[in-house]
Amino acid sequence: MRKKMSETLVVVSKVKKHIKDKGGMNTSASAIEALSALVERECEKAVEKANSEKRKTVMDRDFEA
Repeated sequence: MRKKMSETLVVVSKVKKHIKDKGGMNTSASAIEALSALVERECEKAVEKANSEKRKTVMDRDFEA
């Protein structure tokens, strides 16, 4: 079981609007939690990459595979 995050890292209204506009679908609360968890994981990986390169700034390239 995944731990529940303490805060949402995405703008819920914008995500819901995007999904509604692109697919005509509604968005569940659990989808927002899953997306926020994905953003959190990717941010943590980017921080690790920046640290490994002795930088104090996370850059776009830190999110690339």
